Amino acid sequence: MERGAIDIADLAGPFDLQATVESGQSYLWNRADGGTYEDLHAHGGDAWYETVVDPIPGVSDERVPVRVRQEGGVRDGTLRWESSGDAVPLLEHLFRLDDDLDAILDATPDLPLLERAYDAYEGMRLTRDPVFPCLISFICSAQMRVARIHGMQRRLRETYGDAVTLGGEEYRAFPTPDRLASRTEAELRDLSLGYRAPYVRRTAEMIATGEAHPREAADLLYEEARESLTRFVGVGDKVADCVLLFSLGFLEAVPLDTWIRTTIEEYYPDCERGNYTDTSRAIRERFGGEFAGYAQTYVFYHLRAGGE
Repeated sequence: MERGAIDIADLAGPFDLQATVESGQSYLWNRADGGTYEDLHAHGGDAWYETVVDPIPGVSDERVPVRVRQEGGVRDGTLRWESSGDAVPLLEHLFRLDDDLDAILDATPDLPLLERAYDAYEGMRLTRDPVFPCLISFICSAQMRVARIHGMQRRLRETYGDAVTLGGEEYRAFPTPDRLASRTEAELRDLSLGYRAPYVRRTAEMIATGEAHPREAADLLYEEARESLTRFVGVGDKVADCVLLFSLGFLEAVPLDTWIRTTIEEYYPDCERGNYTDTSRAIRERFGGEFAGYAQTYVFYHLRAGGE
């Protein structure tokens, strides 16, 4: 096992591990104390987080177990890690530590709601999860609280994921498309997936057989990429936008979930255009275009945690 640290002061902008991991973007990390997603207003903590990361093209060719915790502040602290190898490139990728966060947020409009959200969760960055686990997570997200979504993904890992060891401890990887495709609908329902079970199984089958792969969307223009992802069973425009934003690097994507639709209704009613495509374009422009997804994620977390 290797250990190391990343000096947050060396990054371009602040970083808050807990806010990033527990803000509803990613469901692939477990907090070592078992408290993942217990607190709606989670930020600034120093707990260990653990996961097994699937291969990521250009970053890692194999599954990598990794543990990480933050010590100190969001601008002068330290990100300590343990892994089977050098985890720095992996963490830089997963947590977008290569983003100039200050410059990105400065590039978004001077809107009072955005300023309040930025102040509340200083250092929260977007995630860049492996695409298959991200896709399955958000297929399971329909009409679900974040804690229940996380529970579904944890049960999938514990039941069908391969065991990976680190420092004598065993962790479970996210199941492969082949493994999920071979499950029955009843087996997946037993893990509390409910009506999402056939969507998960069929989407996994599409990827396992080579019928389609979500990574293909990465090479398309934004709205074409969103349309491409809706080929998968259980994926509508909102789920597609989540995958584009939290895995494939489309920082302009604004998923129109319940919280963002409420934001439009209460703060920016002129952005409501009666359909997903046109409303998405309008709120994306209001949030500044290129980095609208960053603005969206801060607003989502701020309002979900009770902010105004």
